[in-house]
Amino acid sequence: MLKFFRKKNSLFILFLIGVSLISCQTENIITYEIKTTKGSILLELYPDKAPITVANFMHYVDKGIYTNSSFFRTCTPANEADREIQIQVIQGGFDDEARDLDAIKLETTKQTGIKHLDGTISMARLEPNTATNSFFICIGDQPSLDFAGKRNPDGKGFAAFGKVTKGMDVVLAIQKEKDTSQYLVKPVMIEFIKRIDIRRKTED
Repeated sequence: MLKFFRKKNSLFILFLIGVSLISCQTENIITYEIKTTKGSILLELYPDKAPITVANFMHYVDKGIYTNSSFFRTCTPANEADREIQIQVIQGGFDDEARDLDAIKLETTKQTGIKHLDGTISMARLEPNTATNSFFICIGDQPSLDFAGKRNPDGKGFAAFGKVTKGMDVVLAIQKEKDTSQYLVKPVMIEFIKRIDIRRKTED
């Protein structure tokens, strides 16, 4: 009888361990710093959710291609007033096709589950599967940029891949810079982007 109870208890313990493993999800998170002339913006990126998009961003960073690039575009309530679907973002990177790496496949928000919320970083694009270096940061929630959103006529949305964890004051300061037709009169220089850490986050 004692042996039976020991066996039963052991099976119960194994069951609990199994349930615990299923209920806990471990996610890789990579943190970055964008150093601008107006201050630093800290990011966390989600390679498990958006592997293609994160790898693309990392590739540009590792090659130093973002060094001395800039935030060059701002979308504000004032300069979006004539648009049917309005957004608020700042856009960064560079405008030099010679420095572009290969365009990447579009990872939609439907695939990744990463929505365009306040502080989300995402890739700029024209047609699907054409994103290269240019990225943007959302100011406020921007659901029209998600899959099935109406900002882009094709309805596929944009590829979100992380979020700002510190430095939204810098993002807001950049957004308020003087612009002409959404392009900053004096682009805000990105001195460098560097990787800070890679960690694993476990959630119940």
